[in-house]
Amino acid sequence: MSGFIVGLTGGIGCGKTTITELFSALGVQHVDADIVAREVVMPGTPCLQAITQYFGEGILLTSGELNRAELRQRVFSCASDKIWLEQLLHPAIRQTLLLQLKKLTSPYALLVAPLLLENKLNQHVQRVLVIDLPESLQLSRAMARDKADEQQIKAIMAAQISRSERLKLADDIITNDSSISDLVAKVSRLHQQYLQQATAIP
Repeated sequence: MSGFIVGLTGGIGCGKTTITELFSALGVQHVDADIVAREVVMPGTPCLQAITQYFGEGILLTSGELNRAELRQRVFSCASDKIWLEQLLHPAIRQTLLLQLKKLTSPYALLVAPLLLENKLNQHVQRVLVIDLPESLQLSRAMARDKADEQQIKAIMAAQISRSERLKLADDIITNDSSISDLVAKVSRLHQQYLQQATAIP
């Protein structure tokens, strides 16, 4: 098990996936909360059964999989549905993430989670790395990537911790507003720092 965990987070559209891939290229293993969030609602899981009972069969695609777009629409239009869903999914996601982290063997590992700070997952990490962008850039990148309208992206941004609060809780920050070569250099510097910090753990 990697004894040193770096929590990688940032708002929607900040480039968390790109940064994670750069760390992966250096041999750093990771677990991704977004992937785990999909795994815990796969057909046959207790979570999907509970969601179907609560929202009805209409929440499923014809394949039996969760209709994510429908679910997102429901929870963003009803606060009590959102709270119910979070109380169901967050403990299941947390438990699975921690189990997966235990299996990693690189000198240090990443816990990649958009809601790392909101869901208090930072209590399981040694460093918090925030990927940061000005909010206007964040909005335009997320709209282009997700083919979503401005209102929907703004609603997601509003549901996340504020940029200023996120930066306040960061141990390390990568500003992702320039070239890929600049990002490579920033990741490389942090990689060396994390390797030193990981080996300093008794």
